[in-house]
Amino acid sequence: MATASKIQLSLDHCGEFHVPNIAAESAVTGSEVLQENHETHHIFFNDSGFHNHIAHHIPTLFALGASPSTIRKHYNNNKSYQRPSKAPRYDLIQNLHDPSIFLEHLGQEQYYTDYLAFFQDEINQKGHKEVINTYMLKGDERAEEVLVRMYAGFLHPIIHLGFGIEFHQPAIIAEALAQAAVHDSWIGPYLLETEKAAAKTAASKSLVEILDQIRADPKLSTAAHWEDGNKVRDGILARAPDEMIKYAAQWTVSPSNLEEKTAEMTNAAVYFTGGAQHPPKQIKFDFYYIHCVNSSIFFSTFLKQPYLSPQHKTRLLQFKGYLDLAMYASRRAPQPLLNEITHYHPKHPQQSWDGIIQRVLEHEDDGHASKLVRALRHGEEICKPYEGDDDRFRIKGDMWVKLGHMAIDSVEDTGDTWVRSAGFDEAWEKYEDRPRAQL
Repeated sequence: MATASKIQLSLDHCGEFHVPNIAAESAVTGSEVLQENHETHHIFFNDSGFHNHIAHHIPTLFALGASPSTIRKHYNNNKSYQRPSKAPRYDLIQNLHDPSIFLEHLGQEQYYTDYLAFFQDEINQKGHKEVINTYMLKGDERAEEVLVRMYAGFLHPIIHLGFGIEFHQPAIIAEALAQAAVHDSWIGPYLLETEKAAAKTAASKSLVEILDQIRADPKLSTAAHWEDGNKVRDGILARAPDEMIKYAAQWTVSPSNLEEKTAEMTNAAVYFTGGAQHPPKQIKFDFYYIHCVNSSIFFSTFLKQPYLSPQHKTRLLQFKGYLDLAMYASRRAPQPLLNEITHYHPKHPQQSWDGIIQRVLEHEDDGHASKLVRALRHGEEICKPYEGDDDRFRIKGDMWVKLGHMAIDSVEDTGDTWVRSAGFDEAWEKYEDRPRAQL
């Protein structure tokens, strides 16, 4: 059984989207390598705060039907550059029960293993459901600090939490809470101020309407500069915070429309991510935008958890929408080009989703590509009931499988795997033009 210190994948919990007939041996191998990662590797693989993605990659491969040998191959490829974990300070672990000491140590990477051990102990005593509600959703100062940090680091903490909840792994949940605790909180004022402003919004606009507004606003759409170190923090929130809050607050969610709004959020993220192309340059996906897509699947998982109240589910989803809108603006708000999707000519047009999945299982990376393919396949399923003529859902029909082809074709193509900051011309300079037959 999975515990706060033991990872054990199960065929009973194969993921929000998963292929049929997953092998029991894959669960065994996946559990073994995830356990080794949990015990021996740090959550960041370098001193710059780059994230260890093994706890994302392995469950994704498992859900997509990877063989034991494929799982172990990818693990071995990615364990080589990880940092070793550090021993926790047991005196500090006990002191973290004091809310003032807990708050004092937030945002400092050197305390990751201390927070991890603390959350493991709490989960062992109280269970992960109570721990999530107490330390992330309770609404007091401590929980608010953890909650906003979940959306820091390009959504990595909440992605990590999503994997823990989706695959029923308390140890990964403990990692996620500890990871959030050592992230910065600068995204917090934006999320909380937007939430306050949204409470005064009479009727919600759609996310795609707001994307259009952001793109049309000359101040906001150009607030991020190419040289900014962090284009959300140093661009959008430094040069146009009021504009960003004004637009984001126009999107609201209520407990009565959670499923529909989750599908809308997913569709909008795929729309601005898949459409952010730069013809005649080769097809590439933006590295920052894909995190908006890759994290979308977990909001379907959150909806299924009875221990999360409707109000908490609403808040989690609203914050995701606010973050996506800021992320879109931060890459110079490029016009999503739907014709780049609808007119896309796949490298292997005869392949269905099954073929796309098989190819991404063999693709060597840290898991971003396989997460993207799985999130796209899941998005297709949850958006189907809402497609029709609804303009809120601009991705529909065979555009989903075309996006799957675009994703795998692009990562197999020449040049850097991901374009970084797709709305800037500078981001595309090193990429090749497409062959004329593809223009």
